[in-house]
Amino acid sequence: MSARAIWKGYLSVGDLGCAVALYSAIDAQERTSFHIINRETGHRVRRQYVDEDTGKPVDKDALVKGYDQPDGRTVILEAEEIREAVPDSDKRLELSAFLPCSDIDTLYLERPYFLAPADAQSAEAYTLIRQGMEATNVAAIAQTVLFRRVRSVLIRPQGRGLIATTLNFDYEVRDPAESFGDIPKLKIDPEMLDLARHIIETKMGEFDPAAFEDRYEAAVAELVRAKIAGRKPKKLPKRRAENVTSLMDALRKSAGASTEPKSGSKKQRTKARKSPAPETRQKKAS
Repeated sequence: MSARAIWKGYLSVGDLGCAVALYSAIDAQERTSFHIINRETGHRVRRQYVDEDTGKPVDKDALVKGYDQPDGRTVILEAEEIREAVPDSDKRLELSAFLPCSDIDTLYLERPYFLAPADAQSAEAYTLIRQGMEATNVAAIAQTVLFRRVRSVLIRPQGRGLIATTLNFDYEVRDPAESFGDIPKLKIDPEMLDLARHIIETKMGEFDPAAFEDRYEAAVAELVRAKIAGRKPKKLPKRRAENVTSLMDALRKSAGASTEPKSGSKKQRTKARKSPAPETRQKKAS
């Protein structure tokens, strides 16, 4: 079954343009989902808005949005007022700027979508735009109204198509100093840094999402299957506690080196401690 477009519009660069359709790139329906059940009756329950003071249920038609002011008063906003304040969608994705793919700060990426030609007549112009971006290794910035909000969108080529990723606004991204500001400036021992570099290099690989395992989903699915079959779920293996007494011991153990002091004279042991990391030794040997 072909995917269903969630938005249709017009992609343009100057006078060049084409009709496009937006498709969700994420399918959350594949995850195990649950209903909330009343344990005593076995019946499903539903969420309900309740007046904070009276405790009585509030009808959907009586709900409005409110903004709290510092003085404690609340400004009421009707749905019609919000709709009139939001810019109308002109259904256009105007590529306003191009930037090198290496300049993209992933911190601002929100949610990805597939952007494809909306019809056969648009395929040629769409392919021209995509191949031009691919040849110059750039992404494009555009703005449009999506889902009742003005959104900035990053568009980049991938395979035979384009990926449109909505972006977080600058005010939405928190200042990194709030989390990183208290991290002390430390000077790391060069030998420790060499060992850490060696460990990283031995574990280098390629980005392969198919290799990632959703352990939560797998565990929940196994629990459901076990309950249906009337058996106990499989027990997950417990991680053994590592007997590591220092950061250097942990690095050496991870690098495959012994944490025990080497036999021999004190002079030999001192020489061994000053020996270069595995990577350095390999380079000298070559």
